[in-house]
Amino acid sequence: MSTPAHDPLDDPLARERAHLAASRAALRAMREDVEALDIRDVTANWVNAEVLTRQIDERIKALADLSDTPLFFGRLDYLRAPGAEQAEGAEGERFYIGRRHVHDADGDPMVIDWRAPVSQPFYRASKKDPMDVGLRRRFGYTGGDLTAYEDEHLSDPAEAAATSKLLQREIERPRVGPMRDIVATIQPEQDEIVRSGLSGTVCVQGGPGTGKTAVGLHRVAYLLYAHRERLARTGTLVIGPNRSFLNYIEQVLPALGELTVRQATVDDLVAHVEVRGTDEAAAAIVKGDARMAEVLRRALYAHVTPPTEPVVVVRGSRRWRIPAYELEEIVGELLARDIRYGAAREALPQRIAHAVLVRMEQAGEAPDDRVQDAVARNSAVKAAVKQIWPAVDPAKLVLRLLSDAEFLAEHAAGILDEEEQKTILWARPARSVKSAKWSAADAVLIDEAADLIQRTHSLGHVVLDEAQDLSPMQYRAVGRRCTTGSATVLGDLAQGTTPWATRGWAEALAHLGKPEGVVEELTAGFRVPTDVIAYASRLLPHIAPGLTPVASVRENPGFFEVRTATGAADVVDACARLLRNEGSTGLIAADARIPALAEALTAAGISYLAPGEETTRETRLTLVPASLAKGLEYDYVVLDEPRAVVDGEPDERTGLRRLYVALTRAVSGLIVTHAAPLPPQLAE
Repeated sequence: MSTPAHDPLDDPLARERAHLAASRAALRAMREDVEALDIRDVTANWVNAEVLTRQIDERIKALADLSDTPLFFGRLDYLRAPGAEQAEGAEGERFYIGRRHVHDADGDPMVIDWRAPVSQPFYRASKKDPMDVGLRRRFGYTGGDLTAYEDEHLSDPAEAAATSKLLQREIERPRVGPMRDIVATIQPEQDEIVRSGLSGTVCVQGGPGTGKTAVGLHRVAYLLYAHRERLARTGTLVIGPNRSFLNYIEQVLPALGELTVRQATVDDLVAHVEVRGTDEAAAAIVKGDARMAEVLRRALYAHVTPPTEPVVVVRGSRRWRIPAYELEEIVGELLARDIRYGAAREALPQRIAHAVLVRMEQAGEAPDDRVQDAVARNSAVKAAVKQIWPAVDPAKLVLRLLSDAEFLAEHAAGILDEEEQKTILWARPARSVKSAKWSAADAVLIDEAADLIQRTHSLGHVVLDEAQDLSPMQYRAVGRRCTTGSATVLGDLAQGTTPWATRGWAEALAHLGKPEGVVEELTAGFRVPTDVIAYASRLLPHIAPGLTPVASVRENPGFFEVRTATGAADVVDACARLLRNEGSTGLIAADARIPALAEALTAAGISYLAPGEETTRETRLTLVPASLAKGLEYDYVVLDEPRAVVDGEPDERTGLRRLYVALTRAVSGLIVTHAAPLPPQLAE
């Protein structure tokens, strides 16, 4: 009697692999269908054709199948839930949860987008609230190949309480290259923030490794899914602290199929002039103070001059006279409306022209809108507007404030004291806007002045990361970009490393123009090992008293060592040791020590990258100045000379905060090397 042939589909893992193969084939078919579209008969003109072609190209890119990225990472099997309380997707249905929606030739779903409502229980279901889910299955991958699965029967208390090994493995998986998405590992408290509504502004306070950056990026992806048409019209923007950081995160949203989100720094947003200068800390603090907004407003509106002469408009044989007192009333009404300076200036000639038309009608004429427009363009009206409400260039306005002591004193009276005024005045006034050595803080002042003159375009949603380092005036600059939209503010008060660092989120939200924003706190650390975060948290009482320390939920305590070094050779040896492990390594040091360490690495034959450059299998070491470490992560970190990191800042608290940032960049292991004594705060 012969033994029946084994059916591979009797093996659960084989069945899941078969579903993965079928899903990939369906995704290819979806992409091929879009590529085959013929738009020649559906476009009225070349403009429509260009727009539709661009939309099709974006759709094709969004349907790309990334071979090393799992198409789905989880499965939900719903229970049969009778009656009205039955959950959406019940009746025993099964759904595969992935990065994007995939359907078969009949339109039936093979993979459900992680952002869909039916996917939410994958992140939220628990033993206490199973949300009608009978089975939650997580998949493990090696590259793009499905190699394992793990089941949670939520109706079984013992299983439901167990820690997911695959989840831990995914969180701790070594990384090479830019930041990855976290759709497979989003935790319930993170998911609640990700799925919060578009209309509300959310501020996320999160310590190192709590996933606040990932939460902000995934919230953008979720909002684009839930409100695509609206955000397609209004736009979305992600703001990071520097270009290295933006390079690090730039692949997260494309991996989720979102290709239209712009990324920028605050400096990019306010780039009205070329920044070629720097400020002393004291000057930057005053220039970044929110009081400067009122100084600028006073200086701008001081250009409005009360009229002293009538306006006489000649049309044909008739002369129409608007007396000075009536012009003064018109100007007063425009000022009282509190509209933008430029908008009021544009309205003034129309108001004067309307006064002329009233007189024409009283004289028996019947003027129409064309006559009013012609009067508004009359040379006498234009001359009066130029005299009463002159055009103002925002850069020239700021140039005069920073160059002319009397002009500054006049408009800063009662706002800035004499010492503060002296602090921001240029020692050597520039002759022109082009020759001026503008600082980053000056550019923000010019942006404020530009908005007083002409309203800044508002977007539908803005994500502001590493927000704790912004000045009040920078918050205002960001807030102008979302006056009619909402924002996601991400930061950690303990990591504020500027002299003007944020003192509290309520104050920051007020400067942003979103005082109603909700502050959420993430305290569970998923990225930083227990021993590392415990060591770094010794600094918290000195840099952010009262802030809740991060509690690492990592099962693996990680590798941690503090060792004495006699020179750069010992630092290089520590790097070589960590490079034997899989994943990325960062060598973080005080900015002043970077050249010597670079020379030592080169002499040892160890290649390295600069922050923001993408690591590869061959080159996995990044040499990181401490000033650029914020927001970056590496599997392993060597931190050189903590004392030098602290001493590299203008004051001890800022230096200790910089050190806290540097200490918390490691995901799997940290070696601290030092020849000088460690800061005493680390010994406590």
